[in-house]
Formats: sequence, structure tokens, C-alpha cells
Amino acid sequence: MAEGLEELEENFAQMLEEHEKTKQESKIVDGVIVEIQENERALVSVGDKSEGILSLDELKDGEGNLKYNVGDTIKVMITGHNGERPKISHRKVLEQEKVLEFIKNHKDDFENLVVEGVVKRKNRGGYIVESDDGVTFFMPKSLGAFREGDNVIGRKIKALVVKIDEESNTIVISRRKLFNEERKRKKAVIDKLMQPDTIVEGEVKKITSYGMFVDVGGVDGLVHYNEISYKGPVNPAKYYKVGDKVEVKAIDYDKEKKHLSLSIKAVMPDPWEEIENELDEGDTISVTVSNIENYGAFVDLGNDIEGFLHISEISWDKHIKSPSDYLKEGERIDVEVIEIDSKNHRLRVSLKALLPKPFEQFLENHNVGDVVEGEVTSVTDFGAFVKIGQVEGLLHNKDLSWEKGAKAKDTLKVGDKVEVKIENIDKENEKISLSRKALLESPLDIFAKEHNVNDVVKGKVRDIKDFGVFVTIGENVDALIRNEDLAPINKDELNKGDEIEAVIVMLDPKKDRLRLSVKKLDYIKNKEILNQINEDTTNSLGEMIKEKIQK
Repeated sequence: MAEGLEELEENFAQMLEEHEKTKQESKIVDGVIVEIQENERALVSVGDKSEGILSLDELKDGEGNLKYNVGDTIKVMITGHNGERPKISHRKVLEQEKVLEFIKNHKDDFENLVVEGVVKRKNRGGYIVESDDGVTFFMPKSLGAFREGDNVIGRKIKALVVKIDEESNTIVISRRKLFNEERKRKKAVIDKLMQPDTIVEGEVKKITSYGMFVDVGGVDGLVHYNEISYKGPVNPAKYYKVGDKVEVKAIDYDKEKKHLSLSIKAVMPDPWEEIENELDEGDTISVTVSNIENYGAFVDLGNDIEGFLHISEISWDKHIKSPSDYLKEGERIDVEVIEIDSKNHRLRVSLKALLPKPFEQFLENHNVGDVVEGEVTSVTDFGAFVKIGQVEGLLHNKDLSWEKGAKAKDTLKVGDKVEVKIENIDKENEKISLSRKALLESPLDIFAKEHNVNDVVKGKVRDIKDFGVFVTIGENVDALIRNEDLAPINKDELNKGDEIEAVIVMLDPKKDRLRLSVKKLDYIKNKEILNQINEDTTNSLGEMIKEKIQK
């Protein structure tokens, strides 16, 4: 006999005593419908000149139609009296018939029989539970396993049939015993699952965003989305549907939370061991693009392993906006393996590593001094980056124009087309220096068209250095007066903005050099004065000689 049933047998009379009190006066008789009243009641004669009142709800079918008419004979149960009028019920007769049929069908094989029903009401001994097909069961309060204060009425429950009493036509059920049996059964299932190398078949019961619940022998376990495939976290709905059969292995059981963790991938051989033995960094492999994200793409190697292709490894273009501009899901591509971390199940690949390197192509087609057109890709405080083909060069602020203090951010914007000259190529660091200024006529070129060496010019002091003074002549033309060329001017007495007159002693637009000399100008002026004096002296001497001859 099942555990706990002995105690149930010993106390059965006591448990049913209160329940049976409600049946002691009950008896089933033939009744005749004598009147259908307007207030949804029927008057039924039960003999001995007694008439009971019956709700019409008990005489209607599922669609609300009356099944009987005045004069029809029906079975009714007399459950007591209300004054001189008997209390009657046709429904209780039908319920008892279903109980009798249940007893007839299961009296010899009710062990481990689980029934399901709704708690309809309480009585003095426990609860009355009714199944969907109308069978009523009695569940003693002690076997209900409800918590104190629980709202029980109307709750749908499952319980185990523990006693069938043919004498009282009562079926006793126990929710507590079902719980105990379920607990034992689940423990046995889990103990078996937790044995090393145990693999069982389960059925997918529910799929969520974080995994899926699988029924293994009546116990639900969670297969986390990390435990479905060696690819890493995957969407379970892409691989399975409710009702699918899957082989699983238990990997953990939390006794306190009663949480069973299962794994599908633990049943399969680890493909990362194969990868570790067969692949090396630098190998080229053919893969399928399986998923595209904003930060890169995942690629399928075809053996339950995915590699990651970062956005920076898709193209040599530094300004790639979206991987989907270069790749499509399902596309077959060749990539180079750049990292294998089998311990952490990580594989990184590169597409651009197999593509021609833009800088090397640039070197094949361009040289220092070439004039090219490019597109501004970004503007900074120190200049602008200009894209030439697939590479970028720097157009520094100082190489932007001949205008002093000019800045790229004030004159250029992203997307502008500019013509530039390649000033320098740093092959080692793969850097390109560009100049826009080199293509423009310099202020000194313009100045040289109107001036020559030995011309006298005027300028204002712009800066005073240890080795000399810089003066500005006209617009954006700077000239240097060395210390040795300043005399007779005293350098210590000069201030910025002072005007200086000097003579041009060097004019070289190609090297952007212009030098002046105050000293030479002073020399020229002194020589002119001397020549004038000499000329005047010679003329006076001639006049004196002429006068002597005439005398």
C-alpha cells in the first residue's frame, strides 16, 4: 500500500464523518414536474403530498434549453427539509451517477491515478472538487496542502485518488500525496540525470529569448541560449520549435531553487578541439556570413563554430559606416584567421587582410610632387585629412594657403573636393603630407614681378629675433634684416610696428626668401652724397682755371 495510506485507512471514518453528515438525510426518489414557474423555478412532487422547488438551471442543457416539461418524471435527491418543504436537487443525482460510474471504472486500479478539477466549495470535513466531466471528489482538509489564508474556492488543482468508498459512494483525493509522489519522482529523475555521462531525450516545452525549457521525464530544465550551440549565444527559435525532441545532458541542479540546467551542446563533440588541431593563425578559410551587426559580422565555418569579423577588419576604408554596405547574410567569402582562442571559444577573422593594401597601391601610382584631387574626409584643429583613392593624406594648416593663421576648419568641410600636391611620403609610417599652398602663387612671387635687388622698400617691424628683425612689406610678404645689416639703426631701440626703410639684397621666390639691408641703403645714400660733393667741387675748380686764363 502506498506510503501514508495506512494512516488514511485508520482515520478514514473520522475524516469522512463530517462529510457524511451532509449525506445522512440524502435519498434519491422519482419526482414529477407539476409546474414550471415564471421565476425560473419548477415545482416537483416527490410523493407523500410533498413538493420541492427546483431551479430551472438544473433542468437545462448546455445551450440553455429546458430538457423536461410538466408531467415528466425525473430523479431528484432529497438532501433535507426547509420547514415542511423538502430540499431537492436533480443535479446531485447526475453527479452521483458520475461518481458511481467513476467508482465502477476505477475501484480496482485507482493507485497512482491523478485527477484534475476545480475546488467548488468547503464542507465540514474538507473540500468538494469537481472535474471537467462532472465527477465530484472529496478532499479532506488535512490532505489539501493549502497554505493558511489561501483563497481555495475556484482554484483548479491536481490530486491523487487515495480511497474509493463504495458504501458511501465517495472518492477521496489528496493533493498533499500527489506533491509527495511528484517530489520523489522528480528526485529520482534528477538523481539519474546528474549521473556522469547521462544523456536523455527531452521535449521542448517553451521557447524564450534567453533559452528554452525542456521536459525530461516530467521535470522541466532550462537550456540556456549559451548551451544550445558551440557558436555561442544563439536564438533558440531559429533552431527549434515547441514539441521537438532533443538530446540533453544535465550540467547543474540548484537544490535550493529547484532549478535544473541542461545542455544540448554538451552532448555533441567539441568542435573547438578540432579547430585547435587543424587551423592556424594566418590560414585562409571559406566561410558564410551568418549574422550582420552594426559593429561587425559573424561568419559560419560550417562545423557549429562561428568566427567574428570586426567592422575594422572588413575593409581598408577607415570610414566604413555599416558592415551591410559590404556584406550580405548568406554570402560566401574568404577570410584570414587572425586569432584562435579555443579556451574561450573565440575566433577572429579578417577580410581586408586578403585585399590589396591601399598604401602599397598608392606607392605604385604616385610620387612626391604629383598634383592630385582628393576629398576631405575629416577636419581637425591642425588641418584636414584628404582621401586620395583608398588612402588619406594630411593637409596641415601651414600648407593650406599663403595666408598667415589660415585654418582648414574655417575654409573646408567634409566632402569638399580639393586639388593638392604630394609634399612627402613616409613609407615606414605610411603617412602622406599634402599641400594646397604649393599650387598657389605666393605673395613673394607677386612681389618679385614688381621688385628687384637694390630696390628701396619700406616695411614695418613684425618680430624681433636674436639674429635679426622680420619686417612685413605690403600684404603677406615678410623679409629678414640680419643684425649685421641693421646699422646705423640700433636694434635695442626698435619696437614692433616701427617703420624701416631698406634696400633688397636677396630675392629668391623659389626658396621663399627675401632679405633687406639698412646698412647697404645707408652706404648707397652716403655714396650719392659724396658723388654730388665731388661733382660740385670739380665744377668750382674749372671756373677758377678759366678765370686765370682769361686774365
